[in-house]
Amino acid sequence: MFTFSLTLVRHGETPYNKDKLLQGQGVDTDLSETGIRQGEAVGKYLRDIRFNNVFVSNLRRAMQTAELILKNSAHCSDAEMVLEPLLRERCFGIAEGRPKEDMKNMANASGMACRDYTPPGGETFDQVKLRFKKFLNVLFIRMVEEHGWSAPDSPEGAVEAEEELHCGLAEDGLNGVSVHALAVSHGTYMCAAAKHLLEDSSCSIPAGAKVSRLTAPVPNTGISRFIFTLKKCESGPQLADVRCVFTNRKDHLETLKAAEH
Repeated sequence: MFTFSLTLVRHGETPYNKDKLLQGQGVDTDLSETGIRQGEAVGKYLRDIRFNNVFVSNLRRAMQTAELILKNSAHCSDAEMVLEPLLRERCFGIAEGRPKEDMKNMANASGMACRDYTPPGGETFDQVKLRFKKFLNVLFIRMVEEHGWSAPDSPEGAVEAEEELHCGLAEDGLNGVSVHALAVSHGTYMCAAAKHLLEDSSCSIPAGAKVSRLTAPVPNTGISRFIFTLKKCESGPQLADVRCVFTNRKDHLETLKAAEH
């Protein structure tokens, strides 16, 4: 068995986020000034975690956020960033670059709820889930190849994740886990990832938490964390257990807001 943590971070704000415009994959924007400050804040919040592996969507807003996280890291400022297209945002087809309200109007015109609607040329939500599942396969193989099955893990430490949900500490859930991965991605993608893990993969959740809240929209630089345990199979590493520590955490943004007032 092999246990590791995966910390997912959404990119910082872009001008398109601020103006409520859809970016998707076709609009590759830079972070806004606010987004840069958010990236600095999440980097400082995570500074003491030694990430062994760093995976990043190959869109600029995600890469810039990852660079800010690593720049502020006390342990892995020189870590290799693996650019991973499987972490890209959902493709919104003809709706990209247009106001989010336009997609709502398109959905209404088709007689569908916006959450169920796919613009022409775009990805369905299920297709994004499938892309995340492919990323997990790549992740599992990479983690085992680099760290081996002999990496120490501690089931006892995992129990503490439930008690630590409301602590707000960057290290929550990491007790007894020695290998840590970071992935920097996007809002809709992270929603799809959370829904896959929490609804399709028998993922355990923190005591008192509701799945609807855990799969809510992700704020810019929102943080989610899962603990994976893998088992050996002839076909390669397979998921034996997955636990959610928290999702959509934004404690670091409170410090940012306080500094602005």
